Amino acid sequence: MPKPYPEEFRNDVVALARKREVPWTQIAKDFGISEACVHNWVKKADIADGLAAAAPASGESGELREARKRIRLLEQEAEVMRR
Repeated sequence: MPKPYPEEFRNDVVALARKREVPWTQIAKDFGISEACVHNWVKKADIADGLAAAAPASGESGELREARKRIRLLEQEAEVMRR
């Protein structure tokens, strides 16, 4: 397993990527890392900084999908009752 990059290095890459002045492919090439690595670091930094919400666990996403389906059904029933 490769040695993880230092936190300061990651922060520099994320800061540069957030500026959106240079494409992520170019940033990855300049720093000698993969584009997926840049994407993952930015995604994790956004979640840590509160700029993006964390993805729900797979079990929660199924429950959420079922709940939304039930809400749609109830809203349709309420609409019919109003008429």
